Amino acid sequence: MYPIVDLVEYETIAAVQSEADLDDALRSNVNIIFLLTGSIFNIQELVDRSKAAGKQVFLHMEFIEGIAPDKSGVAYVARNIAPTGIISTRSNLIRVAKEMELMAIQRIFLIDRNAVVKGIRVVEQSAPDAVEIMPGVMPRVIREITELTPLPIIAGGLIGTRQEIDEALAAGALAVSVGTKEFWFSPE
Repeated sequence: MYPIVDLVEYETIAAVQSEADLDDALRSNVNIIFLLTGSIFNIQELVDRSKAAGKQVFLHMEFIEGIAPDKSGVAYVARNIAPTGIISTRSNLIRVAKEMELMAIQRIFLIDRNAVVKGIRVVEQSAPDAVEIMPGVMPRVIREITELTPLPIIAGGLIGTRQEIDEALAAGALAVSVGTKEFWFSPE
C-alpha cells in the first residue's frame, strides 16, 4: 500500500493557486493542499500555516519562485521547509524527494496515446507515491491508467462540476485536485 492512501481523508484536494486562496483552503474540509504558489520569501510561512491547520501540504516545485526545481532545490525544501511532499513533472525531482524522505507526486499531462505510454514508463522509473494526471476530466483514461499502474491516481485539471469529480472517483481516482473553492467545502 502507498502511504498517501492513508493521508487522503477527503475526496478533493485544494489546489491553491494564489496566496489569497490559502485562508479558504485552511478553513475548508480538505486535508491535503497542493501549493501552486509562493516564493522563497514566504513558503515557510505558508507551509507552517497549513500544518498548524492540520493540513498535509505538497509544494509544486516548478511553481515556487526563487527555489530552483532541481536537486538542490528539493534538498533545500526537504531540510528547511519540510512539507509533506512535493509535486513535479520532472521524474528526477521525484527520485530526489524520495531520497530526502519526502512524499512525491508525479504530475503527467495526457495529451495523446504516446503521452500515456511515456507517462507510465516515467512513473515506473521515478517510483512516486502517487500520480496526478491532467486533465482529470477523462474517466476512461483514468480507468485505463489505474489498470496500468498500481500507484494511486489523483485526477486534476479542468474539473468544473461535481459530476466530473464523481466520475473521476468512480473511474478509480483516489482523489481530485481542484482549484475551485466551492469543491473544497462540498460535503462528501
